[in-house]
Amino acid sequence: MIGIFDSGIGGLSVYREIKKILPGEDYVYYADNAHCPYGEKTKEYIIERARKITELLVGKGADIIVIACNTATAAAISTLRAEYSDSGSSKVRQKMLSLSGGKRDHIRFIGMEPAIKPAIGMTHSGVVGVLATAGTLNAEKYRNTRDLTHGNVKVVEHVGEGFVELVENGELSGPHAEEVVKRSLTPLLDAGADTIVLGCTHYPFLIDTIRKVAGDGICVLDPAPAVARHLSEVMDDECLRHSSGNGTSIFLSSGSDSILKKMVGNLC
Repeated sequence: MIGIFDSGIGGLSVYREIKKILPGEDYVYYADNAHCPYGEKTKEYIIERARKITELLVGKGADIIVIACNTATAAAISTLRAEYSDSGSSKVRQKMLSLSGGKRDHIRFIGMEPAIKPAIGMTHSGVVGVLATAGTLNAEKYRNTRDLTHGNVKVVEHVGEGFVELVENGELSGPHAEEVVKRSLTPLLDAGADTIVLGCTHYPFLIDTIRKVAGDGICVLDPAPAVARHLSEVMDDECLRHSSGNGTSIFLSSGSDSILKKMVGNLC
């Protein structure tokens, strides 16, 4: 079973891409919307939430977990891999065996990463814009990726202020959504960006509004398809595909599930 979690419903943008290429797998998705957004939380807070969610997903049967949240990936994936992989302590391995019914003593994690590298190969203006949360933009993992790849291309960044809240409220289009998007997108366009990287899994649900505000000639990149392909490759390498899967999906949340159910209904 594939476990997926996010601070809220944004990770459904990743789930839908994974489901396209792995339709026969079983899924459990956890929206931590009672603690959303993560972008303003401390690293320690996010790590603790990620630990609890990991153990919940393993208890539900997950043997590989996608952290479908850029902020949580940046803050917690190194810790999760250290604690819940083969290198984890014997105490943690015993806990994992207990949670998984004796099936697994370690777990594999797949994380998110802003698609800066492909964006650099696509830009004609020499300027790439990145929209992300403050937690992602300030994280060492993101800064290392940016600094190692941008070369002669200028990378400009802006927090998508209010984007997560729009998606969590199910407000994906309309005048208000366009105004919120415009406030954060305009500085990137004014800097000359012709390629916009979406660095938060909530943002692809606003992609039509982003494209409308950006206008013609602006490329908007969603990293979810690349993550789905990477997951498929890792599952093949680790022999984690389940031919007996029924293609069922379980959706859980730490808070209200009304918007989650609505979004799932729109996807399925």
